[in-house]
Amino acid sequence: MTTVSDDPRRRLSSDARRVVLAQALRAGVYGFGSVLLGATLDSLGFSAGETGLVLGAVVGGTVVASLAVGRWSDRWGRRRSYVTLYVLLAFTGVVFAVASSPWMLAMVALTGALSTEVVESGPFTSLEQAMLASDLAGRERLRGFSLYNAVAAACGSLGALAAVVPGWAREIWTDAPTDQRWFLVFVPAALAGATVAGSLSPRVEADRPHVPPRRLRASRPAIARLAGLFAVDSFGGGFTVQSFIAFWLHRRFGASTAEIGVVFAAMGMLQTGSFLAAGRLAERFGLLRTMVFTHLPSNLLLGAVAFAPGFGVAIALLLARTALSQMDVPTRQVYVMTLVDPNERTAAAATTNTARYAVRPFAPPLAGAAASSIALGAPFVIAGAIKAAYDLVLWRSFATVPVPDDSEVPA
Repeated sequence: MTTVSDDPRRRLSSDARRVVLAQALRAGVYGFGSVLLGATLDSLGFSAGETGLVLGAVVGGTVVASLAVGRWSDRWGRRRSYVTLYVLLAFTGVVFAVASSPWMLAMVALTGALSTEVVESGPFTSLEQAMLASDLAGRERLRGFSLYNAVAAACGSLGALAAVVPGWAREIWTDAPTDQRWFLVFVPAALAGATVAGSLSPRVEADRPHVPPRRLRASRPAIARLAGLFAVDSFGGGFTVQSFIAFWLHRRFGASTAEIGVVFAAMGMLQTGSFLAAGRLAERFGLLRTMVFTHLPSNLLLGAVAFAPGFGVAIALLLARTALSQMDVPTRQVYVMTLVDPNERTAAAATTNTARYAVRPFAPPLAGAAASSIALGAPFVIAGAIKAAYDLVLWRSFATVPVPDDSEVPA
């Protein structure tokens, strides 16, 4: 580990600020769309199977597009790929605003431009991680990733809150558009994102863009292990997605929609603060230590939620867990980018992110089965156990793995 010679107050580069701005635009409409999508599919009269088809295509598109980004974007150009994804997002907004066929919506969702996740959102995230890592170094990289994730969380929360606007509009204007038409909001946001993406400098590109498509070589063993571990963590998290937490609070304690909304808003604020705090902790204690020793207690708190005797205790445990649980996100992203050769960053980000996306859809059905056959709170215990095991294995596997000395941040 080397000492830090740069000014800690140094601002992010212009390219990093542009990536964060583009992420903010996208996170806002993703947060808006995540609330709007369910209401839209219901208003179109889709069956459970048709709804599952569309939502499955959203997840499947994320996986396929992430793999494509990892395979081809460095050769084709990161900026060109980034702009193309935003153009596809605008096209997706138009189709989702006017189409009524589940097959049409599913086909468009397979482009991978749409996501219901605002922080780690598929192919966009893989590109952005590689570009930020290329443009930033050392502690500036860590702070940049922390800000990048915090802005996404904050803008996603604001977007979700903005989803009340269609309902308000119909109360005061009888001719206000239906929920589905509001997907057109994606168009100006996506085009603005494309403009920002197009203004990035050549510094964000891969060093040797004209070589054959990127594949992991020197870092393949380490990234394969990390991808497998991240998949386990993501699978565990799928047992307690927000929709299940809302269901559990309502069924277990009779919580109202308004109460649950306030709880989720508070969780969003804590999540944003968690991202920002992660950078400071990692500068002092190291990336891997911050990942493991904030994530592990958060998972013990998650398991304890199942045994909460009352609504207040359950909320306190959930909020305490949220304050710790997201500190591993920017540190995990920076750890992967620091561990691999610069020319393998896009492929590494795509591989680890895709591993997380691919397994997550399998957990919610299992959570439902556990809640009905074992106990209502069983998914919290299962999720906490799986994710705690991930933390312990991650520490044992990588505690002695060296990282490049120029990272300026201890591993």
